[in-house]
Amino acid sequence: MASADTTSSDTRDDAYEFAAPFRAPQGSPIRELFKYVGRPGMISFAGGYPSKDLFDRDGFAHALDAAYRSDPIACLQYGDTAGTPALRGSLARLMGTRGVACNADDIVVTTGSQQGFDLLLRTLIAPGDTALIEEPAYPAAIQALRLAGANIVPVRTDRDGIDVDALAAQLDAWPAAPKPKLLYTVPTFANPTGATLSHARREALVRLAAARRIVLVEDDPYGELRFSGTPVPPMRALADACPGARDWVVYFGSLSKIVAPGLRIGWAIAPAPIARRMIVAKQTSDLCTSPLAQETARHYLDSGSLGLHLRSIVGAYRSRCEALVKALGHFAPGEIAFTAPEGGMFVWARLTGGRDAGEVLKRAIERNVMFVPGPAFFVREPDASSLRLSFAAPSEAEAFEGARRLASALAQA
Repeated sequence: MASADTTSSDTRDDAYEFAAPFRAPQGSPIRELFKYVGRPGMISFAGGYPSKDLFDRDGFAHALDAAYRSDPIACLQYGDTAGTPALRGSLARLMGTRGVACNADDIVVTTGSQQGFDLLLRTLIAPGDTALIEEPAYPAAIQALRLAGANIVPVRTDRDGIDVDALAAQLDAWPAAPKPKLLYTVPTFANPTGATLSHARREALVRLAAARRIVLVEDDPYGELRFSGTPVPPMRALADACPGARDWVVYFGSLSKIVAPGLRIGWAIAPAPIARRMIVAKQTSDLCTSPLAQETARHYLDSGSLGLHLRSIVGAYRSRCEALVKALGHFAPGEIAFTAPEGGMFVWARLTGGRDAGEVLKRAIERNVMFVPGPAFFVREPDASSLRLSFAAPSEAEAFEGARRLASALAQA
């Protein structure tokens, strides 16, 4: 008797009654490039991930060992959906160093900050609801909003982040109802632009969100990665000085970019009515973030290792950014326009002469160098000449060689 073949299927997509957002889903355009990462000799400016050679492997190993030895049962058992009390306390102290006054009960631990944003959308956004987002924007945020069925409306930015005056005018012209429900922004070393919203603009944006009763979503994965310029406090910290504003700011933090993305530890600080609903949503998602990961993160933070690690990686990212900026100026003078960031992981650039970054990418991959074309970061009207270069993963020598290969691709485009 012949056995059933379960190794493949020719069933058509339309055989299934998929939910509307998944009938023709758009995957991450950045993830689509990962198939080239393993190619021998490839230099990637594409991924927005930390450098593998900068992980604090020893410090993390000690934290993992300490976590398991201190309470193996707690590490292996289910935990509180909102997060372990010990880690929430450690994160509250970390937020204190950023100028945000909060306590452990204000923290919701998430499996990466991306989960936090997904939980927030599940509590706030119904299909057809309007959400504002800075543009260009983090692609995974755009993707999450699309899958939530949101009406996504872009907000204009410049080299200093969201243009708050333009946003106010945009809202003044808005129909009486329905109003936008939330505004998403990465205000410090934004992905993809590397821009940082000024102190004055942050205050104005916090006041505007509170006055219009729009939830202001502050995504802050890169804020600790400053290597030049003057630090600017999170908007969640500034909200305390504006009556009522604290009720309209949701803050997302993460250890992914500053410790390790594989840890999958993020957190949210949200107004209590929102936080309660996010916890209920999380109960139906993963029940709880891994207690082993949480305890490892707690021991790492409490040991003081993060401060030492940050000094190391910030210095390395400074050098790598400077190497890339210098190499672009050397190999492609006048061909790529950009502004050097004060921190983070990205250089946002634009090809001069109206050239298409997607076409240049094809030539670049042939030369074993990659970047992300700019259209991935736009909601409606993409700038085909724009591109994002991440300097975090390549070494200084690779940044120099990668820029040379990119200039060669430009010459043939």
